[in-house]
Amino acid sequence: MTTTEREARIVEQVPKQLCVGGHWRDARSGATFKVEDPSTGAVLCEVADAGQADGMDALEMAADAQSSWAAHPPRERGEILRRAYELLMNRQDDLALLMTLEMGKPVAESRAEIAYAADFFRWFAEEAVRIGGGYSVSPNGQTRFLVMRQAVGPSLLITPWNFPMAMGTRKIGPAVAAGCTMILKPAQQTPLSALALAEILREAGLPDGVLSVLTTTDAGGLTGPLLGDGRLRKLSFTGSTQVGRTLIRQSADQVLRTSMELGGNAPFIVFDDADLDAAVDGAMLAKMRNTGEACTAANRMYVQAGMAEEFAGRLSERMAALRVGRGTEAEVDVGPLIDEKTRSKVQGLVDDAVDRGARVLVGGEQEDGAGYFYRPTVLADVPKDSEVSRTEIFGPVAPVIPFETEEEVLAEANNTEFGLVSYVFTQNLGRALRVSEALETGMVGLNQGIVSNPAAPFGGVKQSGLGREGGTVGIDEYLETKYVGIAGL
Repeated sequence: MTTTEREARIVEQVPKQLCVGGHWRDARSGATFKVEDPSTGAVLCEVADAGQADGMDALEMAADAQSSWAAHPPRERGEILRRAYELLMNRQDDLALLMTLEMGKPVAESRAEIAYAADFFRWFAEEAVRIGGGYSVSPNGQTRFLVMRQAVGPSLLITPWNFPMAMGTRKIGPAVAAGCTMILKPAQQTPLSALALAEILREAGLPDGVLSVLTTTDAGGLTGPLLGDGRLRKLSFTGSTQVGRTLIRQSADQVLRTSMELGGNAPFIVFDDADLDAAVDGAMLAKMRNTGEACTAANRMYVQAGMAEEFAGRLSERMAALRVGRGTEAEVDVGPLIDEKTRSKVQGLVDDAVDRGARVLVGGEQEDGAGYFYRPTVLADVPKDSEVSRTEIFGPVAPVIPFETEEEVLAEANNTEFGLVSYVFTQNLGRALRVSEALETGMVGLNQGIVSNPAAPFGGVKQSGLGREGGTVGIDEYLETKYVGIAGL
């Protein structure tokens, strides 16, 4: 079988209909939309295009199934997740290729994402049986306090295109473990991974009514009525801060529980006592994972003045050596950006920085030919007032900004509305702790360029979000606390 034949087979075997309460069906309108390969611009297939009526059908099924699903034995909820974990890992190669076709990242990165995604199911399979409560005596001894943890209820889960499988499992895993029914709305650009995941959960034994997956080109038309319906009790969203603000406002009328994992503007700080080799390795991870299309991507690289030039030179050598191409090809390091709009934005940010005095050390331009490719780029002498210093880049561009003092770099790093993640490289223990405490972010990568882990609490502060996903606290987002006071004992 040739690569092209295998690609066609992988796409063909994925359901193209809506999954409504565990049942495959066409959209009520009969509408479909095209899914594009960003490396070629070619159409991969068409999938069902859900509308408001489909959303209401899914919510009705979720509401009807909620009480019985919440009463489902926790051990069996965990076993469903465990079986789904095993299915994901058994199909890792096919699922990775599918993700690369619809999203563009190199297939080696896609394989890593499938393993990362599967680990959320494995983690929350274990958390399902650890939902606790409490029993205590009141201070006056006359009342007993019983504390229960119960499922929030029907939940709307909205995921982005950049990690189409992992963002699904990161939300579905704790919802299943807690006993919540769900409606998943994946990004329009990457519906196939979500549809494949729905089928895997069906095979793993998830009961009817518990999960719907609705692909759509009209996100607002689908989700708006759901957010206004009192049967929905929870919203979890990963995406831009701009969209997140809108969804929070829409959630206010029903006072929905919300979890928001929003944009970032991550500072990457290298002090002059850092291990330079480790710092460059960390920068490559923090910047180039997913071609820079990640909310955790290093956005502003602050390097102490004494080593800024050497750091920029070494980083440029590493970036220049990366091979750009279609993610399905062997030895490709950097795939395309998701679409032309994103590529144009990246080019505009680079042009603005250069116009203000920045120097291009490597890259700085689009690749010729089909697809939305952009060359890995390093900018030196980047002015602090440039757009690239203030805007989430979401592309393979590394602006290097020199600094003099710890106080100066902390002020610059915190001078943003965002607060998702920071990266710090130093061999001074006191400085490491001092700077980690002072940074206004929900996560800090200390001498490492990656922070994502299913066993750790992922999330930000300020306008980077609300709540946490993963870790021992991840399931809390899907649980309510009920207190029962018992008198007369």
